[in-house]
Amino acid sequence: MNRFAVTLATQLIAAIPAAAPLIEAAMRAEPGVVSGDVSLAMQLDLLLLSPFLAVVDDETLGETLAKGPFLIVIDGLDECEDKRAVEELIDHILKFFEEHPTIPLRIFIASRVEQHIRACLETDGVVLANLDSHSARGDIEKFLEVSFATVAKKDRVVKAYVRTRGSWPTESDKRKLVEHINGSFVLASTMFKYIVQPPTKEDPATPMERLPLTLEMNGLDGLYSQTLTHSQHLPHFRNIIYTIALLKRALPIVKISNILGIEAFEVVRVLLNLQAIIHVPGTDEEGEVTLCHTSLRDFLTTESRAGHYFVPLSFHLYLSYYHFSSIVGGDIFFFTTDFTDHWRTFSESNYHDFHTAIEQFKARQPLLVNRVSYHLFLCSMFFYSFIGNRFRLLNNDSYMLTECANQLMLAAEFADPHTRHWLEQPLLFAGPLLRTVNARFTEHTCEALQHDLQCASNAIQAPFLGVLERRPPSTGKEKEFVTELSRVSGTDIFNALEWMVARAHFKWEALKVTPRPPLKLSVRWTYNLQSILSFETGVEWRR
Repeated sequence: MNRFAVTLATQLIAAIPAAAPLIEAAMRAEPGVVSGDVSLAMQLDLLLLSPFLAVVDDETLGETLAKGPFLIVIDGLDECEDKRAVEELIDHILKFFEEHPTIPLRIFIASRVEQHIRACLETDGVVLANLDSHSARGDIEKFLEVSFATVAKKDRVVKAYVRTRGSWPTESDKRKLVEHINGSFVLASTMFKYIVQPPTKEDPATPMERLPLTLEMNGLDGLYSQTLTHSQHLPHFRNIIYTIALLKRALPIVKISNILGIEAFEVVRVLLNLQAIIHVPGTDEEGEVTLCHTSLRDFLTTESRAGHYFVPLSFHLYLSYYHFSSIVGGDIFFFTTDFTDHWRTFSESNYHDFHTAIEQFKARQPLLVNRVSYHLFLCSMFFYSFIGNRFRLLNNDSYMLTECANQLMLAAEFADPHTRHWLEQPLLFAGPLLRTVNARFTEHTCEALQHDLQCASNAIQAPFLGVLERRPPSTGKEKEFVTELSRVSGTDIFNALEWMVARAHFKWEALKVTPRPPLKLSVRWTYNLQSILSFETGVEWRR
């Protein structure tokens, strides 16, 4: 929900232009409200609630408020994956209304029944209603009647058919269609789009021929499967569908093609046959490709429903890499933390084996061309996972560190043309979990890091003379190593790993114990997004 408050602020400005300077001032004073580096509660306060309060208190909305309070509609709250953020949103809004009970603002939330949402809303000041008790049949009948009448006036094929055969669809056809839809407005809308979509080479059927086909489909799943068959034979079909289904932010056609390293026309060719279920913008550069309904994402990401169209969540790993490659490669139009957002979704998912997915990813990379070396990517992301306190991966403390160092060595030896840029230019990573984590640092881990760092140093010195000399090598006497997650370059990663090796040797020499015991490497965070690495003094690792 990183962009939720920003979206609401945009709508607030559109409804109340007087709020614009207040929101702009808040953004200048605290840039983190836009980048998502502050809490959702703070974002809501600075971008929405405080500006609204200020405008209302200024009495500039007298005539408008005479018509009634302002209304914010939040639809599909259950579709947000971050349950903690949803709870924070609801709790903060309820607290706001407790403090300002007479504020001329109402919030309407439409959501499926989810325990974490219902538990927050079952309180005074909230009116709960069951929308299932409302029959949508009448609305669906009216929608289909008006929509088909509009098509009959504009579509030349339908107009010619009506002149020859009479009205279309017949009352019997409409009645059967309404019965088949069975009260689902989403299904009604999607089926109508499928029936009247323009014919293509792959699907030249007319609306009159498609209507009886919809009556044979098994709800939305049948419609989705039937529609996807029209493009499944085209090049890049799976990567395009996977990308659209899992992207954190909707993108125009040209940016999707840039992510995948293909031509824009190849994306268009796939999407033109899918307009019944995917919104396709009128131009390649402007407008965003979006799903007509989020139920399509649910379908695609559920293997038992989608079958061979199933989109594995492990594809977030590839999207993370594609975004990373675009940023390091110089395409600056992407939100700079998208690559970490996709990495976190991949790494924290329980639906695949992390290590297996990483090895499969490595095996595929030689097939990809014109991309930043995947060694640079993996080195950065393993380091991010370690110092960013991503708990699931810390079940194997040494894996991330040794893999990080190994990928750093391979990146240096690979001589990618983007390596210097990666070494010198910091990347912006998404914020960490603000807590302390202890990792087990063994002599074996230390030796592996030392070997790979020496190889990396030798490989870097030749083509990138002077890059590593800008900071003196660690002696091991420095008790802590401090880095900022908001600014991490390849050289920062090298320096952090080098400090670990030097500091561990220093600690072991001070302990004078053989064999050398595992050490406790502590990673803690400050609220200004600095990570502090340290080996706890005089304490060895104990399980």
